[in-house]
Amino acid sequence: MSTESDQKISRLALTAMVVGSMVGAGIFSIPARFGAATGPFGAIISWIIAGGGMLMLAFVFQSLAVRKPEIDTGIYGYATAGFGNYAGFIAAFGFWAGTCLGNVTYFILIKSTIGAIVPMFGDGNTVSAIFFSSIILWAFHFMILRGVKEAAFINQVVTIAKIIPLILFLIIVAFAFQKDLFVASFWGGGAYSFADIFGQIRSTMLVTVFVFIGIEGASVYSRFARKREDVGWATVMGFVGVLCLLVLVTLLPFGVMFRPELASLRQPSMAGVLSHIVGPWGAWFVSIGLIISVLGAFLAWSLLAAEVLFAAAKSKLVPEFLARENSNGVPVTALWVTNILVQVFLLSTLFAQEAFNLALDMTSAMTLIPYVLVAAYALKLTKKGESYADDAAALARDMKIAAVATLYALFMLFSGGFKHILLACILFAPGSIMFIMAQREQGNTVFNPIEKGMFIATSVGAVVGIVALATGQIAI
Repeated sequence: MSTESDQKISRLALTAMVVGSMVGAGIFSIPARFGAATGPFGAIISWIIAGGGMLMLAFVFQSLAVRKPEIDTGIYGYATAGFGNYAGFIAAFGFWAGTCLGNVTYFILIKSTIGAIVPMFGDGNTVSAIFFSSIILWAFHFMILRGVKEAAFINQVVTIAKIIPLILFLIIVAFAFQKDLFVASFWGGGAYSFADIFGQIRSTMLVTVFVFIGIEGASVYSRFARKREDVGWATVMGFVGVLCLLVLVTLLPFGVMFRPELASLRQPSMAGVLSHIVGPWGAWFVSIGLIISVLGAFLAWSLLAAEVLFAAAKSKLVPEFLARENSNGVPVTALWVTNILVQVFLLSTLFAQEAFNLALDMTSAMTLIPYVLVAAYALKLTKKGESYADDAAALARDMKIAAVATLYALFMLFSGGFKHILLACILFAPGSIMFIMAQREQGNTVFNPIEKGMFIATSVGAVVGIVALATGQIAI
């Protein structure tokens, strides 16, 4: 019989969760996204900003794991503790909806990859692509319902599929690297002005957030950690390793292709870079690895999305019926609702001009909102001095870290443009019906005055967003 200690997760396993959560579809798309936005100089500045800001956020998760060990529901638990039930709902719903949107990027990328040899799949958002993506979606759905929660062999295959193409890519690109090409693209082809460079950097902000989504991976499973300190250590070390990988994948391609060539690559652009160097087999190798990796990641994130909704129901933030489990212990209602939303998002990509980029940017925008709330909660703790006793040095340090993390998350959210905030409101406003239902189930007052203001602002944003879509002021 297994004991409770047997079920605990080691520090190394927690680190692997962080790395595995972050290294997904996004890294395979980086060369073209950065090639279209900026050159090596702008890319370096972007990663300094993103790396510094996300490191502060990693430190926030590290600090909260130790100082608030009783909060073991992860990202939305902190928002609830700091700002009340509606803020907790916003964090949970934002993370859940962002995860559903992230799953859509997986399908688009798979079909875009196959579309290189099967034209009917196009860039991943044709009728044929959506039809076959839907088959995969519901095949996985019914497989999960049968109780496929944690299959070790799937995790091993996925890990290998991620690591081998990435390592091979970096080695080959490093050997093919040409200094002259790198220098020619260094300033991004624009003027050497601050405004031009800032514009280049700003256009990379949401993609840098997307590739870091999953930094909270250890926090989500914090109650299974052998030591609370392991959660923070795994978060920081996993983040540092992934940051190094991302910087190399971003910068090295500028030394093998001109910036306009990188920008014109179809997704997954990493396959295009390798194909440029070694021929078609390079694209095949990366593409096969990507498809296996992304399918595995989709399975993991489908479970995570359903678990977030299930846990929110357990915490009375959404209706109780979402906490139902089937005989196999699967959160059945939450899984159905999750995959129905993914299906709706998939169908909506038919009307998107750049479906992959839109889904990627919206995933980032939705996930940044919970990040803002978590960082703001850490800042609130330091302002009150709660859990610090007489440790003035730690208080001063953590206050600075939390302040920078909060400002960074807000900057990233608004740098993506009000378009994505308004589109997020279109999801949050009707989604709030779930919160209203949950509060009425418990006989509670639905909103306090502050929460009522938040809900009104969200609803106004949704109306503005819908009008902007209808009039063509916002194009998707």
